[in-house]
Amino acid sequence: MTRIAVVYSSATGNVAVMAHALAEGAQAAGAQVRVRKVAETAPPEAIAANPRWQQFLESCTDEQASLDDLAWADGIALGTPTRFGGPTSQMKSFLDTTGGLWFSNALVNKAVTSFTSSSTQHGGLESTILAINNHAYHWGSVIVPLGYGDHHVARVTGNPYGASWVSRSGAAPDADCLEACRIQGRRLAEVAERLSEGKP
Repeated sequence: MTRIAVVYSSATGNVAVMAHALAEGAQAAGAQVRVRKVAETAPPEAIAANPRWQQFLESCTDEQASLDDLAWADGIALGTPTRFGGPTSQMKSFLDTTGGLWFSNALVNKAVTSFTSSSTQHGGLESTILAINNHAYHWGSVIVPLGYGDHHVARVTGNPYGASWVSRSGAAPDADCLEACRIQGRRLAEVAERLSEGKP
């Protein structure tokens, strides 16, 4: 069974919802899936100043991500809100601990895909996905974009880089966004299976 690790950073929970939708897509394709949240490193006072952030942290039951999750997986999905056009410091800190896996070639030829959310349309959706993927280039992994191969993506959500959501006024991801996440999860599982079996 193909193994997929969905690793995410989330403040108010939007990216977490996207992560679980992506996991649903991978599971529907027959994959075994782990959904993991990177460690929260923001100061308690910053979290307490945002009731939605505090509520999400108190209600989240996902296990904390570890390097073992990446080593275990055939395919990896990385999700994060945008922060000035890049990933959160929480996600970046986690990815920066992968040096040992990189050195041992443990992530070579694994399928990697990315997804994100921002509060504005031009808040860095594409640049955040590209920035996350920089790690995968160094790992020697295979980037799996969402692409335009599915009608829903091509005609409805329109982002070939990866599923993304513009959370105006804190709005939760809508049905179209979550369907794009499921499509991305299914695509990741299918490509990861081919790579793990050495198929073209």
